[in-house]
Amino acid sequence: MFSDEYRFSLQSDSRRTFIWRAPGTRYHQENTIERHRAGWLVWGGIILGSRTDLHVQSVTMTGHIYRDVILEQHVRLFRGAMGTEFLFMDDNARPHRENIVEECLQSEDITRMDWPAYSPDFNPIEHVWDMLGRRIAAGQPPPTCLPELRRALLDEWCNIPQDQIDNLILSMPRRCMACIASSGRHTPY
Repeated sequence: MFSDEYRFSLQSDSRRTFIWRAPGTRYHQENTIERHRAGWLVWGGIILGSRTDLHVQSVTMTGHIYRDVILEQHVRLFRGAMGTEFLFMDDNARPHRENIVEECLQSEDITRMDWPAYSPDFNPIEHVWDMLGRRIAAGQPPPTCLPELRRALLDEWCNIPQDQIDNLILSMPRRCMACIASSGRHTPY
């Protein structure tokens, strides 16, 4: 299972800092105003032929939330259905590496895939987030408030064709080999 979190917001995600200057002044008396983006943090997991429900929350992910909600309510169920062949991928985010998470994975006999740090383009769910964002932005009209955004996220997550998700997962060997080739490393034969 490939999994990850992503933040969707109502405003632009440019992360620009806006500068306010008092009328009649030049380059002095600056106040920096950072706009906080109203939005939702989502978590999802994908496998060939299926996906988890989309988990939507307004708060930052913590180790406790990750264990109690993500692992217990989503990942554990998929692991139970798939048996010993189940391999779990999450990134190296701090909440995923807390002791309570490691203990939960061990107690549930969930094998975590080794994953290089800072390699989000290897994770096919990153491309699913892009699809989800494009589908929401194309909505007519697009969401204008948080409840509408939440509803659009849940609806569009379910409406992404599974064959598109499967194609992303099946592209993993090709993308990994391209990355190895571009890094100058050779694979053993």
